[in-house]
Amino acid sequence: MNNAWINYAISEINADAQRSADTHLIRLPLPAFPGIFIYLKDESTHPTGSLKHRLARSLFLYGLCNGWIREGTPIIEASSGSTAVSEAWFARLLGLPFIAVMPACTARRKIEQIAFYGGRCHFVESACEIYAASETLAQELHGHYMDQFTYAERATDWRGNNNIADSIYRQMRHEPHPIPAHIVMSAGTGGTSATIGRYIRYQGHDTRLTVVDPQNSVFLDYWQQRDVGLRSPVGSKIEGIGRPRVEPSFIPDVVDEMIRVPDAASVATAHWLETQLGRKVGASTGTNMWGALQLAARMRDEGRTGSIVTLLCDSGERYLDTYYNPEWVKATIGDTAPWAAEIARLLQ
Repeated sequence: MNNAWINYAISEINADAQRSADTHLIRLPLPAFPGIFIYLKDESTHPTGSLKHRLARSLFLYGLCNGWIREGTPIIEASSGSTAVSEAWFARLLGLPFIAVMPACTARRKIEQIAFYGGRCHFVESACEIYAASETLAQELHGHYMDQFTYAERATDWRGNNNIADSIYRQMRHEPHPIPAHIVMSAGTGGTSATIGRYIRYQGHDTRLTVVDPQNSVFLDYWQQRDVGLRSPVGSKIEGIGRPRVEPSFIPDVVDEMIRVPDAASVATAHWLETQLGRKVGASTGTNMWGALQLAARMRDEGRTGSIVTLLCDSGERYLDTYYNPEWVKATIGDTAPWAAEIARLLQ
């Protein structure tokens, strides 16, 4: 084993982390919820533009320290886009070849970014096919299959060390309600919800973790039934979140509540959030925000005050051809108008 190269690679990744400032925590003023403060942790400001930058860094360090990644090792990942973009960036940093295995319907902007960072894409027809195709490529190329869906929950130090949960609580320290009543998170691998849920318990915080799940995802059903064999015949239409099978990194016992979010509600909320922030956000952020609005309305009805934190996962600029294209939305997602009306009702 070339320990000198591994030491170099780990040093490069750690140096990158030091060059990157922490992401912003945005307070969203909504007069309809007096005494209730909603915050967005803006993960779009990472160098690769999404929450998955944190995961990619952790997965590379995990693979290096386990001896799975060596000088020249081809890196293969199964991804709907954002993880692959971030891993392509780190692969370029270390001079490693990278291949993303993804559904053919992945947003064009993500495909272009992977190519920009020197990676290439291997397309399959369905999200259900990405696992086997990734394993086959790794075997054929003598490469390393990163397998974010298995290793996301164990690659990140959930006790602290500037993980996303540690960052949220530090940034909340001087807010009117520094300990959030709720943290709302959607699940792709389940790694971020596992990190946040474990951290809440480790620190003894009085915060409830709510995971929002899109249509055609089995996570909510698994949380209720604990049947690891659950399958969905179709993949999620909200890129980056929801899975057709139970992923090993999804840890149901750290989740306090789950909410099913219709796809049209996710897109309508993303469009509404653009009017509040002055910039576009991805549909998974719409899913998160829909859940946060439901919890805020519940707190208001119960006469409670407090804070709710959720994540701004990535920028909507990646989705101009899809979630911000009215024709595509109408044909693929459906009518968002009733959900926009529901948001207006919540905010009266």
